[in-house]
Amino acid sequence: MYSLKPHRLAFALAIAFSTSAFAEGESNAQLDDVVVSAPLFSPLPQTGGRLGQTEVERKGAVLSDTASLLKGVHGLSLQGAGGVSSLPVIRGLADDRLRIKVDGMDLVSACGNHMNPPLSYIDPSSVSSVQVFVGISPVSQGGDSIGGTILADSAAPEFASVGQGPLVKGELGGFYRSNGDAVGANLSASFAGEQLSVRYDGATSKSNNYRAGKDFKAAGPAAAGRGWLEADEVGSSAYETSNQSLTMALRQENHLFEFKYGVQDIPQQGFPNQRMDMTGNHSEQFNVRYRGMFDWGVLEARAYNEHTRHRMQFGDDKLYWYGPSNVPGSDGIPGPILPGMTGRAAGMPMDTEGDNTGLVLKADLPLSERDLLRIGGEFQQYRLDDWWDASGKGMAPDTFWNIRDGERDRVAVFAEWEAAWNPQWMTQFGLRHETVRMDAGPVQGYNPTFSPVPEAAFNAADRSSTDQNLDVTALARFTPSTSQTYEFGYAQKTRSPNLYERFAWSTNGMAMRMVNLAGDGNGYVGNLALDPERAHTLGMTADWHDADAQTWGLRVSPYLTYIENYIDAERCADGVGACTTANQTLTEGFVYLRFVNQSARLHGVDVAGFARLGASGVLGTFTGRGSLSYVRGKNPTTGDNLYNMMPLNGKLAVEQSYGQWTNTLEMELVASKDQVSRTRNEVGTGGYGLLHLRSSFVAGEVRVDFGIENVFDRFYHHPLGGAYLGQGKTMSGTDVPWGVLVPGTGRSLYAAVNVKF
Repeated sequence: MYSLKPHRLAFALAIAFSTSAFAEGESNAQLDDVVVSAPLFSPLPQTGGRLGQTEVERKGAVLSDTASLLKGVHGLSLQGAGGVSSLPVIRGLADDRLRIKVDGMDLVSACGNHMNPPLSYIDPSSVSSVQVFVGISPVSQGGDSIGGTILADSAAPEFASVGQGPLVKGELGGFYRSNGDAVGANLSASFAGEQLSVRYDGATSKSNNYRAGKDFKAAGPAAAGRGWLEADEVGSSAYETSNQSLTMALRQENHLFEFKYGVQDIPQQGFPNQRMDMTGNHSEQFNVRYRGMFDWGVLEARAYNEHTRHRMQFGDDKLYWYGPSNVPGSDGIPGPILPGMTGRAAGMPMDTEGDNTGLVLKADLPLSERDLLRIGGEFQQYRLDDWWDASGKGMAPDTFWNIRDGERDRVAVFAEWEAAWNPQWMTQFGLRHETVRMDAGPVQGYNPTFSPVPEAAFNAADRSSTDQNLDVTALARFTPSTSQTYEFGYAQKTRSPNLYERFAWSTNGMAMRMVNLAGDGNGYVGNLALDPERAHTLGMTADWHDADAQTWGLRVSPYLTYIENYIDAERCADGVGACTTANQTLTEGFVYLRFVNQSARLHGVDVAGFARLGASGVLGTFTGRGSLSYVRGKNPTTGDNLYNMMPLNGKLAVEQSYGQWTNTLEMELVASKDQVSRTRNEVGTGGYGLLHLRSSFVAGEVRVDFGIENVFDRFYHHPLGGAYLGQGKTMSGTDVPWGVLVPGTGRSLYAAVNVKF
């Protein structure tokens, strides 16, 4: 047995609270025991939310989208996208402004619409735990972001106990949801000895278009054989996806070597708030990790590569048929459906290829009985090509290059000092420096007249840039008693622009509409002169609870963030392409925008609490839970409101636990949204309340979940759902008038079964 003296508290912290999966799997991995005879402190900062295996299994029965596992984390909302690709929003900041890691890998969206965000690359059934830092994130958890951090991990390797013999385990599950006729299945199997562990995970899911709570548009024809879309049917919301992975791990005393290979295939995923759909997404991931425990500390190294091949095109609900009465010839944009139509239009094929390689080396070093030092370095090399093959209606004869030979490389070093001064006070200070180098090759339009002025200017410009970014964090925790804790701190976080924000070049209206990270229906063009965003955040959390934190608890977290060089958007009006003078004055309709540096100020508060309501031998235990979140986002440069801010929202739930049963009644409440972005012609939403009923039953290795989402089939618009572009001729405007928003999901009954063996 490997023992630690009582004063080696910092070493125990390094082992017990590392965010890697290795630390979370000790009970199965049977590593040498660690004996600690001093009380452990929770590391700084506390996570805003942590989902363990049980919570993941319960939530996974309702959804196929891994990001949706995070519903209920206070301060976090979801921006609408495809059925498995929604984007987390933490305190008003989303997408690349967050640091999201999947099994320790910094994944990158390889798409001008960010249809393949990081969390879309892992199925909910493969997730073992998720940590969410909603406020100030430690520098050791990654940089190149100004919002929170999300760490999603699959199951840790398991090993057989000494003398136990081979360990063979598995799990088989499936689900059905009535709205959209969604079905899915998952399978995992593992074989392990005392030193070698092998595990397979596979999952697949499929859904038709979902239905809203009522009619929100006229019923009418779709395309490509789908025939008719009902008035309450949300076009382009169907999807089909599969994920597989193979993990092998080798343990030798206090050392772990792990190799993981993953592959994803999405043959289709509709996007009701984008003008195009995903018609293919194939990704391969290689992830190698080493972790070792030494007398001097803990060392971890990781190397990974992700290769993505992504395709966009009009999906079934966005393609019109043609025939003898409407033969397009060179006109690839089809017209209305007419009798006798027999063919299919060429559409607009768009292809993306991304290659992402990363290296990480970090160590936890106990300096004394009080101090722990975390140090490390990271390297990431990202390459992107985004091209559109010739089709019709002026989109010929050449290939259009949206981004050619795109490069974005990051080199980072960090140091983080954590000190437990006494049982009442704990502090953490961190520094991180990143060098971000970006470049791109020359581009071309479909032909010399397609977008000649922007093309010539872009190709003549110096497209290379190097940013030197500095992150600073300072946190403290004061624990005056066992029933109260106070955390407060300051952070400076920096993010460089992504490749699309800097290098998307064409001001042709069609091309601009193909670069949309927001789901608002507008068109965007990049800006070579963009500077990195720099955010200054002040935050605190007051946590009151009973001595054991089992009977009641209340957390209140106010915050304030000011962002220099915030990458917002302004109406382009230089007279080139779609950037007309008229574009500057539109108060309704879709507009054309250029990414620009301005400023932003966000403030708000998150509140969460629970209370034991009562218990009886007949009815079991009742617990009440509630949360409330408010964020206000303003652009001081223009006086406009920031786009996609979630209005005041909250949840109230009563949970009953009785034996093997857990039953939950939840009310979801959202206020109306009237503080909207005038620059983007953002449309407001009304307030609403939804009721959900959920039950789960666990008997040994069998788990059954069932329930009803949106019990009363309430019609609503989620404030972050985006503009409805789910059907019709989306490039020539849309067959749905401007101002129609993507509606939320109507009533849905679900059931899921998982069996472990």
